[in-house]
Amino acid sequence: MPRLQFQPAARYAFATEMPIEPGQINEGGHLDNVQLLALVSVARTRFFTWLGYSVLDVAGHAFFVADQAVQYRSEGQPGEVLRIEMTPADLNPKGFDLMFRVSAAQSGREVALGKIGLVCVDMVSRKPSPMPEAFSQRLCAD
Repeated sequence: MPRLQFQPAARYAFATEMPIEPGQINEGGHLDNVQLLALVSVARTRFFTWLGYSVLDVAGHAFFVADQAVQYRSEGQPGEVLRIEMTPADLNPKGFDLMFRVSAAQSGREVALGKIGLVCVDMVSRKPSPMPEAFSQRLCAD
């Protein structure tokens, strides 16, 4: 299987930081891959809050994860603070990709690159639907 290869975005619109906690370390002595995805999920929620929305309430719509891909670049070490940067990309009428970069906050060492594919869902019908116009404009503004 060919390896995933991501290139960092030229600019990330949003950034947040989170420490690596002792319970997130695996038997190999570094940040567990599942725990990294959990941290990215928290960052995604913070991204929506930063935009002025909630993942589950964007004018009566929610954004569900349709797919996610990650390329691990180095080990997250116990006690490090991670910087997670995100930016929207590849907008379409019913969703967008959220590109992310995870790095060690102090050294800048890249830990992971990836993307989350998000689909807009009408919470009444529970079916994919067009993104609210104001939200699409907000994504394009940053």
